[in-house]
Amino acid sequence: MEGFDEVIEEFLVESYESMEQLDQDLLALEDAPDDRDRLASIFRTIHTIKGTSGFLALPKLERVAHVGESLLVPLRDGDFSMTHPMADSLLEMVDAIREILGNIEANGVEGDAEYDNLVKTLEQFSAGPTQEVDEVEVNDSHPSNSSDVKTEIDVTEAEEPQAVLEKVDSQAKTVKATSKKPVISPQPAEANVSTTESTERTSTLADSTVRINVELLDKLMNLVGELVLSRNQIIQFSENSQDAAMVVASQRLNLITSELQEGVMKTRMQPIRAAWSKLPRVVRDLSASCGKDVIVEMEGEDTELDKTIIEAIKDPLTHIVRNSVDHGIESSTEREAIGKPSSGKLCLRAFHEGGQVNIEISDDGGGINSERVRSKAIEKGLITPDDAERMGEHELINLILLPGFSTAAEVTNVSGRGVGMDVVKTNIEKIGGTLDIQSQTGVGTTLRIKIPLTLAIVPALIVGTSGEQFAIPQVNLLELVRLDSNREGEKIEYIHDTPVCRLRGDLLPLVYLDEQLDLCSKRSQDTQPSELHIAVLRAEDRQFGLVVDAITDTQEIVVKPLGQHMKHIRSYAGATIMGDGTVALILDVVGLARKSSVLTEGRDRTTRAGNSLVSDADQDRKALLIIERSDQSHAAIPLSKVARLEEFSSQQVERGGHGDVVQYRNDILPLLYLSGYGAASDENSNTSLSTVVFSDGNSSVGVVVGKILDIVHERLDECDESSKASFVINDRVTEIIDLPSFVVSQRPDLFPRSVPT
Repeated sequence: MEGFDEVIEEFLVESYESMEQLDQDLLALEDAPDDRDRLASIFRTIHTIKGTSGFLALPKLERVAHVGESLLVPLRDGDFSMTHPMADSLLEMVDAIREILGNIEANGVEGDAEYDNLVKTLEQFSAGPTQEVDEVEVNDSHPSNSSDVKTEIDVTEAEEPQAVLEKVDSQAKTVKATSKKPVISPQPAEANVSTTESTERTSTLADSTVRINVELLDKLMNLVGELVLSRNQIIQFSENSQDAAMVVASQRLNLITSELQEGVMKTRMQPIRAAWSKLPRVVRDLSASCGKDVIVEMEGEDTELDKTIIEAIKDPLTHIVRNSVDHGIESSTEREAIGKPSSGKLCLRAFHEGGQVNIEISDDGGGINSERVRSKAIEKGLITPDDAERMGEHELINLILLPGFSTAAEVTNVSGRGVGMDVVKTNIEKIGGTLDIQSQTGVGTTLRIKIPLTLAIVPALIVGTSGEQFAIPQVNLLELVRLDSNREGEKIEYIHDTPVCRLRGDLLPLVYLDEQLDLCSKRSQDTQPSELHIAVLRAEDRQFGLVVDAITDTQEIVVKPLGQHMKHIRSYAGATIMGDGTVALILDVVGLARKSSVLTEGRDRTTRAGNSLVSDADQDRKALLIIERSDQSHAAIPLSKVARLEEFSSQQVERGGHGDVVQYRNDILPLLYLSGYGAASDENSNTSLSTVVFSDGNSSVGVVVGKILDIVHERLDECDESSKASFVINDRVTEIIDLPSFVVSQRPDLFPRSVPT
């Protein structure tokens, strides 16, 4: 019958959406079993699927939906309340319906499964929880031929195919892009509404909405991308034109193109609940198998993302949630034993920030044991003991993102094989996102994901080097800096032949773009230009300065994928066409950071204050911070013990309970003073205090050191720097300061675990 295939397709799409909402409603019903509105919504959905499947001659689907509907009737009418076993069976029914729909979509038939056990269980529940039900012999034929199954056919179920199609269309709840795959569109529960009112409302919705195929939207997006490229070319041409009419027309074209681009982008945007909808069901099933009780909370479900991003993050989010339930949250018995609520909590939060979407997945479980991570990483040869000693707690925790890493005591069907978190990280990076982990033992763990709103058209900074143009996605850009070595304090410094500059007291590694792209040979220290244009970029949680010849402009670019022959080059993320028709490559900031060793391939990290820039051949050298005290004597502090270098004004210093303090990063930083250097006595003076920040665990302290002279690398006669008081460094007798011992001697209350035994 003509038009029948379209009816089937619309039925599949609408039914898939209903399955996603049914999962959510049934899970919510477990917490509120007397929610009549939600029960009525579930009943209407199952009734619609049953009725339409009867008309479409889908007997297995009709049979499964019918027995589920038969159980929902007494639940809806209040004859008895929902129980956990009932919820299990109804969820199993949803899975069975989803499986049948999948078979119809793939093969055009319902499949071979008969679902006899499921049907029998649902029929027994329908008889009532207090009644004894004899075992029912189920007829495997069409339900209409079985005496124990009642088939209801509404008048609407005998309508012509076109009428059914209109009925399915009238149930659309939102404007959305769909394909033959499930697209989530939650339908709010509505009860106690008359048939007339319901019909009027759905009719109005049907008149104001339309269903669009995803392939058509993708084509429109590609055409808009081409229009944006043409717009950029015309604008560039009109800038050099003296024709006033041409300028006005190009401005008008620019405005219309921008509005069209925004409109098409909105049609592709979906709320993040589309990626979250399956997670409560995942948590429920997994927590039951693990013997745990976990509550799921969601915040920011309406935060919108491009459909392609939504599809890309579904699997990573599922893996993260499974890890949280399996590894993070303790059993009810364990939680009660340590004074926690018996039910664990898993929170999903999403929000827009700075042109990106932030997603946080938090649990209140036992957290990640950094010492266990340290020992596992050393055992597997992922890091050396020396590396582990230098790493902070945050760096240790993020080692779980390495390939093959697992702290699971045994391999289960959920985890423990060392495959997963590295794949999650890789998949998130593929869409231009970043992943970071924060954890506190005994308190819980939070994973933070930052991803772009869309991948098709992105704002970018256009830079030039060696006569070529390149695009840097603005999502990675922090700031632009112009460095003039002729001005005081702006010179380039070197740590083992690697250039760095000081940016507000911090050492910023410098990476020359032309060197990394093999457009020129490596510069020597004597051939550095006097002026540098630096784009300060963020790669994961690290910053570095990308040195370029020129910074041209910012503009929206259309991202074009690279050909297969270039995909292995990790410096590029794609290509775009510029306004003059030339092709510009889009830089992969994370790839550049790894290639230049700002992020190392094995560990994706740098040691504090640039210490990771030391080559393996010089591991026996010690990086030392050289300082000059007020008596002009020299001292040195091992750079491995320095968390940060800061500079405070003496007017920032306040008096605290244990001595001087300053406000630092939304916290209070205690100050200590090395011998030979004290606080300024004149309160009206504005002395600059060069300060070394020492951190151990969650405590930090600032040590005012005097004047910082240089950073050098010395072998120190192959011995531990703390075993000898002084060395000759740069022709000066220099005292080696054992920073941890000094800090602990002054403030043992802050660092009890660092006190020498």
